[in-house]
Amino acid sequence: MDKIIIKGGRRLEGRIPISGAKNSALTLLPCALLTDEPLTLRNLPRLADVDGFGHLLNQLGVSTMIEGARPEDFGRVMTLRAGRLTSTVAPYDMVRKMRASILVLGPLLARAGEATVSLPGGCAIGNRPIDLHLKALEALGAEIELTAGYVRAVAPKGGLRGGHINFPVVSVGATENALMTAVLAKGTTVIDNAAREPEIVDLCRCLVAMGASIEGIGSEKLTIHGKDRLHGATYRVMPDRIEAGSYACAAAITGGSVDLVGANAEDMTAILDMLVQTGAHVEVKGDVIHVSASGRLKPVNISTAPYPAFPTDMQAQFMAMLALADGVSVLTETIFENRYMHVPELARMGADIQVTGRSAVVRGVDKLVGAPVMATDLRASMSLILAGLVAEGETQVSRVYHLDRGYERLEEKLQAVGADIERVGSD
Repeated sequence: MDKIIIKGGRRLEGRIPISGAKNSALTLLPCALLTDEPLTLRNLPRLADVDGFGHLLNQLGVSTMIEGARPEDFGRVMTLRAGRLTSTVAPYDMVRKMRASILVLGPLLARAGEATVSLPGGCAIGNRPIDLHLKALEALGAEIELTAGYVRAVAPKGGLRGGHINFPVVSVGATENALMTAVLAKGTTVIDNAAREPEIVDLCRCLVAMGASIEGIGSEKLTIHGKDRLHGATYRVMPDRIEAGSYACAAAITGGSVDLVGANAEDMTAILDMLVQTGAHVEVKGDVIHVSASGRLKPVNISTAPYPAFPTDMQAQFMAMLALADGVSVLTETIFENRYMHVPELARMGADIQVTGRSAVVRGVDKLVGAPVMATDLRASMSLILAGLVAEGETQVSRVYHLDRGYERLEEKLQAVGADIERVGSD
């Protein structure tokens, strides 16, 4: 199993290209199930999760063809075609590794009238039930059965019909599944308390490019007028706001000066505002975000919440940065109840962090010291990379397959701006 070795203390300076968004790509890929015509996705990141989702779609009868990057993109171009579905079953062996696999449930049901999907896996960051997904499908007329670790959904004889879906809490995944199901249901569907994340907007825009009719894009109320069929399209995946935020933290924690090229600042307002509060300098010029810092950062208080508030996927990275701030910061995690698994690993490097319930008190220290640490989930992995960039001595990060799920060419991008970082095979 690979490890990442970092020798800390180098100031980062230069340009980092921002890849297509992992969380958006995993939502756009299952859209291919909604039509028998080709769907071409540009700017698709090279990630383990994207490859895994592609393999799952292959098992359902979707053909995939991959091309190299175009000059204006940093990722690949993939054309998917579900001319004829050969299966409506997403098996356990494929789904257990990646929670996003549950997103084939709605499209399969909408296109084929039935779907059987294993209960999902993914990072162990807390309880993430799929009950809201199932309630949304039931509101459109689906019959749901849970048996032997699988969800089976069947459309009624006359097909799915539009309905009213009112989510009691905001759920990104459930909103995505509801959208992809409703676009082929007969009549009109209204989704209240819909998630507003930029990745939801990206999904809506892709579906509209395929012929869907969706009103209220970007708001908490979505109105979908169902169509008999959708057609193919070519669509560019949005830039990854979490990757951009992570590298922004890398610039700030090392006292560096980095341009994030191809980023979208409009999707990152809460992240950039919080960076400025820490004392970092942020300047936006078109699709380039410049981040720089000097001296010790200031402490801040952060509470995660659904978009447009501060994202849970940036909590671990900011914690690593605030471990060296000049004062005491308080972070409150409101989304997932088990997302502080990186705290013991940061403590091994000298961080002073105390967790009580869903809050973490971070007392800034003068320095971090390199140590062997272990990644526990995707974003926790990045927090350890950030700590390693500034720690004295050598940091070894193991279980880096977590990083490969969400950060494209991580070592290459950091090496290009001056980091002493490399991937090595374990003994």
